[in-house]
Amino acid sequence: MSVSRRASEKTIRVWNGEELSPGSSGDFWLDISESYSSVTVKVPVHIRRSDKDGPTVFLTGALHGDELNGTGIIRALLRDPELRLRKGALLAIPVLNLLAFERHSRYLPDRRDLNRAFPGSATGTLASRMARTIFDEVVARCDYGIDLHTAAVRRTNYPTVRADLSDPGVGLLANAFGCEVIQNCGGPKGSLRREASKAGCPTIVMEGGEVWKVEPDIVEAGVRGVKNVLRSLDMLDCNTQRPDYQVNIEKTKWVRADRGGFLHFHIIPGDIVEKGQPLATNTTLLGREQSVVGAPFDAVVLGMTTLPAINPGEPICNLGRLPKGTRAFDLRQLRKRSGDLEERVAESLGSSVLVVEPNSESSC
Repeated sequence: MSVSRRASEKTIRVWNGEELSPGSSGDFWLDISESYSSVTVKVPVHIRRSDKDGPTVFLTGALHGDELNGTGIIRALLRDPELRLRKGALLAIPVLNLLAFERHSRYLPDRRDLNRAFPGSATGTLASRMARTIFDEVVARCDYGIDLHTAAVRRTNYPTVRADLSDPGVGLLANAFGCEVIQNCGGPKGSLRREASKAGCPTIVMEGGEVWKVEPDIVEAGVRGVKNVLRSLDMLDCNTQRPDYQVNIEKTKWVRADRGGFLHFHIIPGDIVEKGQPLATNTTLLGREQSVVGAPFDAVVLGMTTLPAINPGEPICNLGRLPKGTRAFDLRQLRKRSGDLEERVAESLGSSVLVVEPNSESSC
């Protein structure tokens, strides 16, 4: 699959007044804000330019400061000997939200979410001003974008691309990335991917894993996906690696607990489940069964809580409803035939929770 050439490509040639000669690469800084002590906050940026003109792609991690898998993916890519661009340029930012990263937090010091502040304002809040700088200095210079995320705290996600498939450029990136699951959604108002795409820079998000970790299999999946996209843009010569199937998810549902209790999990992220299949058993602290939570429809497990103790109304798992005519059994068979990365990712993410068979006497 190849992403078609855009009418105008923005090969990046200058950064902060410093010329980027064809075939060069370098480490730079982006002045993003100031600290309480008036010290300039500088975000590290790596720019790699081919000796031929072509599209410029931005790659960002840790837009939420505690989501470190994206940082790990970008660091691995920059050390990958196959990352030799045949045309265009790559603008990679391992930690976009440095103020939140240094606090091990999702949020900025003022408790605002930077990923709800785009495209930002030069005279707004801290988050809004940072967003405006990122928009002007990064998004406006690029033709395409990939933003790398994880699940929120106490949750984990199976690798999934989130994309607005009504935008042809976004759709081509999403399919080229090569995740098994693509979640078709426009993105929250003020999010980087939504506002960048609206501004003419098609952008996708990869979600995978959990906060405060760099998980090896998630890194492998992310590196593979980014290289697939660059290959589809004719920016790399490496081979494309893809799963045996991809499914577009139009509807998702968080399955929630009806009662407080302690959960016995029966599924892991990435599992393909059938309607009525047990997802978790809610028990008392002494192990007495209170209820069994079942799947409301055939679905893929997009993500789940990693915390077995639960209150009424709290989320257990996030399900993506399989498209009409797609059978859970068929996808499970295709998964078995595909490369082992998807199976390894699911098993690795599942190691964060204790999974037992339904009606098992085992305890959590």
